[in-house]
Formats: sequence, structure tokens, C-alpha cells
Amino acid sequence: MDIQFIRRLAELLEKSAIDEIEVVEGDSKVRITRHTAPAHPAPAIAYAQPAPAMPTTPTIVGAAPPPAAATVEVPPQGYMIKSPMVGTFYRASSPESAPFVEEGSMVKAGQTLCIIEAMKLLNEIEADVSGKVIKVLAGNGQPVEYGEPLFIIAPGD
Repeated sequence: MDIQFIRRLAELLEKSAIDEIEVVEGDSKVRITRHTAPAHPAPAIAYAQPAPAMPTTPTIVGAAPPPAAATVEVPPQGYMIKSPMVGTFYRASSPESAPFVEEGSMVKAGQTLCIIEAMKLLNEIEADVSGKVIKVLAGNGQPVEYGEPLFIIAPGD
């Protein structure tokens, strides 16, 4: 998505009674919300990439009245492993065990990365590609949604 498109969305928000617009295009997602202040309502522009893994998506908001400045956070580049189901994310097979992988670990396709517990069933999530784990995006014991990014892997041998 280019900045002109985002500016047009912000202008549309200002000229209408809409309080929020969210557009998803491929792996990019933009949410623009209007934060109404008593005297000077100004739209806030929020940019989010699906690389986040905490309970909320990292969002950078530029809401400075009149000249609103916005910053885009660029996620690490690589192959993204996403949750195939809703459940609870676990990095290890038990609380006493070491995590299956750490950031910086080399993994092979088919290697177990984590477990997602869904309806009392433990589902092993395996790597789709071989490479180096760049980022672990979910926290141990954290609830995850279908399609939520869990890991970023730099493909390689």
C-alpha cells in the first residue's frame, strides 16, 4: 500500500461520519480511526503489519493535531509461520522442558516449532521450510487466533 492511498483513506474518514476504516491487502493491514477530542477532532492513522505476536498487534499511531506524523514499523523479512487454528500457544512440550526452538535456531522442514492446545488436544506445529528462526512472535501460554503469525524464518539450508 502506498502513502497516497492511506492519505485518501484519511481524507475519506474526515469527510464522513465513519469513525474507523480498516483495509487488508495481502499481508498488509491499515486501520485508520478517528479519535474525537472535545474541541479538535483529528483522525489517527495506524499502520500494522501482521508480524506482531503479543495479544495486540503492534500499532504505531500518529495523532498529533494539525500536522499528524505517522511512522511505519517494518517487521523482519522472512517466511511467516501462521497458526493453523485457534488455541493456546506453547513453546515446549511441558513447563520443565526447553523450548522446541529459540530465536537464532536453525530448523529443518518438518521440525516441531511449538504446540497449540485446542479443545484439550495438543497439536504440534511444524516448520514448512528449513532455515533460521528470526523471530518468535507468540508468547508461551498465549491464546492465538487462526492465521496469527507465530514465527518468522529466514529460509536457507
